Amino acid sequence: MDISLYYQEKGTGEPFILLHGNGENGTYFNNQIKFFSDRYKMIAVDTRGHGKSPRGTAPFTMEQFAMDLNELMIKLEISKAIILGFSDGANIAMKFALKYPDKIKALILNGGNLNTKGIKRVTQIPIEIGYKITKLFAEKSEDAKHNMELLGLMVNEPNIKSYELHSIQVPTLVIVGTRDMIKRTHTEEIAKNIPNAKLSVIQGNHFIANKESNKFNKEVEIFLQTIS
Repeated sequence: MDISLYYQEKGTGEPFILLHGNGENGTYFNNQIKFFSDRYKMIAVDTRGHGKSPRGTAPFTMEQFAMDLNELMIKLEISKAIILGFSDGANIAMKFALKYPDKIKALILNGGNLNTKGIKRVTQIPIEIGYKITKLFAEKSEDAKHNMELLGLMVNEPNIKSYELHSIQVPTLVIVGTRDMIKRTHTEEIAKNIPNAKLSVIQGNHFIANKESNKFNKEVEIFLQTIS
């Protein structure tokens, strides 16, 4: 790997990896780290080009992010982990599950999507406009280039086919808020296509793990108790 990913680690026990959303970093999961670190080794990763992880020279794609995570697990000598992904982090988690199925014990997908059609248009349209604007200035400004790459993830990815999810054979929790920016039918499609996945909908918007952490953590805790 051309870079070293930054991560924060707390607790001991079974590895529990946290993947944040677009433009964020591992601190998004502070409430989960605090809640679960007495039982698990919590590892909150800053994705390539996010937080304290450098951009590097490799492609800025979710496929690459999944490969980066694999390299990090090898470095940390983690053979298998529970993975919780939020938003783009959930999309990376799905990519990882498809590419490295033997490295996941359980999967928690919060606010993920298979393609841009799964995002409500009121949210997606400004993203697409922002992407076009930053693309115009990307060659002249590093900031514009960085923003273009971030927005590009939400415009051009993740492009996962629903039938591909059939191959995910690990226990999976699909969890979203009642007012999520992801269409409910799209979330249901994800849950339906992962064998035996559990779907949980709790009060809140896209950011339930952070804003409704007590409810969110309880749902995750109940799920994890069924697989231990």
